Amino acid sequence: MNSQNKFTVQKKLGDGAFSSVYAVKKNSDGEMYAMKKVKMGKLSAKEKDNALNEVRILASINHPNVIGY
Repeated sequence: MNSQNKFTVQKKLGDGAFSSVYAVKKNSDGEMYAMKKVKMGKLSAKEKDNALNEVRILASINHPNVIGY
């Protein structure tokens, strides 16, 4: 199953220059989360590297309010 199919978008929380954040509900248990969608196609090579670094940092965080990768 595609990971996007595991969640239902409830509402948009905000927009940035290269991404949007949404409130989503996990279909299996009804828990609410925030989901960040990055518009990778509009990014320069350096910006794509920065986005990848952000993902790496988030993947290394172990916190109950951050979903692990």
